[in-house]
Amino acid sequence: MPLLPILAALGASFGWASGIVIAQSPAKQLGAFAFTHIQLIACGLLAAALTTALGHWHTIPWQFWPAFVFSSVFGILLGNLAMIACLRRGGPRRTELLLSLKAPIVGGIAFVWLQEIPAPTDILGAAITLIGVCIAIVFGTNTQSQSDASAAPLLHILGLGVVATALQGAGFLAMKPALEAGLTPIAATALRLLGAALLISVIACVPAKAMKPHAPLTPALLGVTVLPGVIGYIVASSLLLFAFARLDAGIAATLGALSPVLILPILWVKEKVPPHPVAILGAMIAVSGTAVIALL
Repeated sequence: MPLLPILAALGASFGWASGIVIAQSPAKQLGAFAFTHIQLIACGLLAAALTTALGHWHTIPWQFWPAFVFSSVFGILLGNLAMIACLRRGGPRRTELLLSLKAPIVGGIAFVWLQEIPAPTDILGAAITLIGVCIAIVFGTNTQSQSDASAAPLLHILGLGVVATALQGAGFLAMKPALEAGLTPIAATALRLLGAALLISVIACVPAKAMKPHAPLTPALLGVTVLPGVIGYIVASSLLLFAFARLDAGIAATLGALSPVLILPILWVKEKVPPHPVAILGAMIAVSGTAVIALL
């Protein structure tokens, strides 16, 4: 098995895990709306520049424009707002665990929306993932860890995480017909981000306190806000696409879904506090469920 694609898929997982850890502090300082607004504009412009440089704008099948609008509004804008709100209240470990529910939730949406019948192994994998997430969230909290501190009731955090995952998954599913028609991934990313950036910029014109940054936007804060977006939207996504092109899709998907496990040593290094043993167990069970869905 080629080493470089394996490292690329692992790098994607590491990128998402490290990005969400980096994002926690600026998200708390700025608030969910301002943080998302800045990220969408910066990353949308970067994705558009890359699409222009690669000459991929011509791959857009404009007859799918309703899917582009749906994916931008629900998958990117509302999904990211819910995710950042979950991150601010529940911390990066819980948020990453809840995002690992994307595979079973997307399967459920595909069953309702596209009438795709899940295989028994998919149902088994979904159940394993759900059990792992529940174990890690309910029993895996380390009271010494600042990142594990909760700023809201657990049900509130769970609700935000599930909503974020469902919206992001639906946004990806909506793009499937356009991608099958020839839309390249980088052009799809640029379309989704630019559409969401335009909408959130219009909303930001409303003079409401919740839409204003909660702290002064210094150059350092701007940089640490944009950085996790670039890592997640551009770098990690590109690494995973590279892996998908050169590996079996199930293996690439599994290696690219290790974020709930990889985030634990990242937090350990960051805070000098070892993760709770049950958190490790739950994260490994959750990733095992994703592996069952992807590989069997």
